Amino acid sequence: MSANPAAPPGEPDPAIAPAALSEMTSGQSPQDNDADQTRLRADRLVRRKRFALELQQLLPAGSILSDQEQLRPYESDGLTALKATPLLVVLPETIEQVQAVICWARDNSVPVVARGAGTGLSGGALPHEDGLLLGLAKFNRILETNQELGFARVQPGVRNLSISDAARPLGLYYAPDPSSQIACTIGGNVAENSGGVHCLKYGLTVHNVLSVTMVTIDGELVVLGSDGHDSAGYDLLALFTGSEGMLGVVVEVRVKLLPVPPVAKLVMAAFASVESAGDAVGRVIAEGIIPAGLELMDNPAIVASEAFAKCGYPTDAAALLLCELDGMAEEVESQIERVSQVFTECSASSLHIAASEAERLQLWKGRKAAFPAVGRLAPDYYCIDGTIPRKQLSHVLQRMEEMSAEYGLPIANVFHAGDGNLHPLIMFDAGIPGELHKTEELGSKILQLCVEVGGSITGEHGVGMEKINEMCVQFDADTLTQFHSVKAAFDPEGLLNPGKAVPTLQRCAEFGAMHIHHGELPFPELERF
Repeated sequence: MSANPAAPPGEPDPAIAPAALSEMTSGQSPQDNDADQTRLRADRLVRRKRFALELQQLLPAGSILSDQEQLRPYESDGLTALKATPLLVVLPETIEQVQAVICWARDNSVPVVARGAGTGLSGGALPHEDGLLLGLAKFNRILETNQELGFARVQPGVRNLSISDAARPLGLYYAPDPSSQIACTIGGNVAENSGGVHCLKYGLTVHNVLSVTMVTIDGELVVLGSDGHDSAGYDLLALFTGSEGMLGVVVEVRVKLLPVPPVAKLVMAAFASVESAGDAVGRVIAEGIIPAGLELMDNPAIVASEAFAKCGYPTDAAALLLCELDGMAEEVESQIERVSQVFTECSASSLHIAASEAERLQLWKGRKAAFPAVGRLAPDYYCIDGTIPRKQLSHVLQRMEEMSAEYGLPIANVFHAGDGNLHPLIMFDAGIPGELHKTEELGSKILQLCVEVGGSITGEHGVGMEKINEMCVQFDADTLTQFHSVKAAFDPEGLLNPGKAVPTLQRCAEFGAMHIHHGELPFPELERF
């Protein structure tokens, strides 16, 4: 997506692919190219200075970052392979300031990318080089916790874990728990529809948000959802959750708080093969048991996590299942007995039940540390996020093993097995020429495999920039047309987080996933961003 419907006169159309732009300028001499780059840099500095002066009228002192060193920390999110420097970073402190900034951006046709903590793994918060990075770090207050009605009202910059910390004295907690919960913010969770290790039983962010207050591209303050059962009209709250900052900017969130379960027990089962562990996952669900969490780790992930967290994992196991049951004591004991029997029937080599709350938390600590722990095994790793039907677990794990051998790139698996949300970690060395490209190609093939077996290219990390090509594989032209129509209804000029999540039909054609007839794309009347 480009920031504007059409390119300014004299400038290349931003909808044209980089490769096409390269061909258009390939006839220029090196001197001409250098002169063009110098002119572009000078124009950029002029715009940066002018925009900063205008925005100073809307924001308090210290709320605008424009120096190169100040901008550098914002050049990427957790997907550090993709980087871009924004024109400016703005850090508003009030809702009125957010409204003023967005209205200014609309009036000046300047792209806006909202950012929380920048922990996302799909490039969703990657800045636009000609736009504003709207940081919401100063919106970090918990405004209300209501024990009687079971909700918390928070600003978007509040850390995920802070909500549970604030609610725990009331006997309540916030269920979605991404691995980055000590750092990620609730605004980012809403944008990506984040999950976590307990999403199997308690759902994703969309199932735990009661309402969202958002600012539209026109600066209007809109509340989506309500405190009660909201069944009238369209479910715009569900539409907005997971929209990756493309429809509006979150300024307040009301989340559901649940009672802390009286009892929580964790069963750790080791297996001699990943396939056996995958089969056990399906058997548990078939028994009618919905664990609070059901996670699978293969041997590379087990070894790395144990070395990192010292949590007591059996490092000789080919695969490990962590299965948590919670609820009333009698129910939990009954479920533990049934789950243990299933694991034994599926050839578990060992079973261990956490003997205390401290041990339960320690075992989870290893799982939540798996991503950084894998950094000990290779100079770099690339985390993939896709979903598959549970019945396809064994098949997909086998195919990934074959792909790993084909590309010569090892893969560590650690994922939410209960709902089929895969997180293969491809290990590589970016210092080796061509290895990053090879890694990205392998990641794309894994995502395409997810679609082939009836799954999706993302479970909780979002599409962002990372998976935008694979959107062309999962969705046909008719569906993409509807996505663009929704975007146009909220943001006609395409200024909110442009170029993310929803590919243009042109891009899909270039990716080879859409047919062009007689030089024309399907739906020529479709407005493109």
